[in-house]
Amino acid sequence: MTITIAPDTTAPRIRTASVGDRLRDFLPRVVLAPSFALVLFFVYGFILWTIWLSFTNSRMMPVYEIVGFDSYARLFAQPNWYVALKNLAIFGGLYIGISIALGLALAILIDQRIRGEGVFRPIYLYPMALSFIVTGTAWKWFLNPGFGLEKTMHAWGWASFKFDWLINSDMAIYTIVIAGVWQTSGFVMAMFLAGLRGIDAEIMKAAQIDGASTFAIYRRIVIPMLRPVFLSAVIVLMHVTIKSYDLVIALTGGGPGNATELPSTFMYSYTFTRNQMGVGAASAVIMLMTIAAIIVPYLYSELRETGHAR
Repeated sequence: MTITIAPDTTAPRIRTASVGDRLRDFLPRVVLAPSFALVLFFVYGFILWTIWLSFTNSRMMPVYEIVGFDSYARLFAQPNWYVALKNLAIFGGLYIGISIALGLALAILIDQRIRGEGVFRPIYLYPMALSFIVTGTAWKWFLNPGFGLEKTMHAWGWASFKFDWLINSDMAIYTIVIAGVWQTSGFVMAMFLAGLRGIDAEIMKAAQIDGASTFAIYRRIVIPMLRPVFLSAVIVLMHVTIKSYDLVIALTGGGPGNATELPSTFMYSYTFTRNQMGVGAASAVIMLMTIAAIIVPYLYSELRETGHAR
């Protein structure tokens, strides 16, 4: 009796599958490697280069001789820097507060399942699809007393109407607030609406059965449950506030005078217009530290909560 032993064909298949798995794991890294290298060089590389320049006495061209904190001392000796910080506080406080309040109100309104919800959401979100340059230019035309809202009201017979905030040094900063709120309140609404749709409806039904009014339900139950959304919205809006440049340049150009100058416009002006690159780099580093002071604790708290959840 002859016994025939079939060849073992499983080993090559296992090796082939192993090679295929390795290839599938390695391919995304190969695809992402060029993008990662570009980000590493053009983002983090230039951040380090800017930090280096902030410790030099660079003027029109970079100088790589370290002079310590001289650029920072000259930065905080500039009156315009304190004007920029004051304007940042005004703009940031009003912009963030109004955007969150308006976004939350719109989200609660749409969450009532109103008729035409599919129409209102794109309308509110449309401004976010525009760049800040377009937004600033549009609001500059609208608020210009020579051919904007004021002239239109005069043409309609309201001769006493006056709205010259754009050219008024005391009120110009508030035009930046108006344009910024118009741009981002729809985005904040979308964030809050996503949070509202994620709340269990049974909780609200139970509160209604207990006799709680709609106002009390939102004040005591819904809004406290939106705390993570509030935090995310504040982080995003603070980041936008600190790095706002294109909106200011398109709308007011930093004027009248320096009435709407922000740290971002100060940095650009001193780096590329006034030929004080060291001072401009120092202001950029201060802005970076401010953003890091906001984002790093947020990321730490998120990672800590994720670790506790596991």
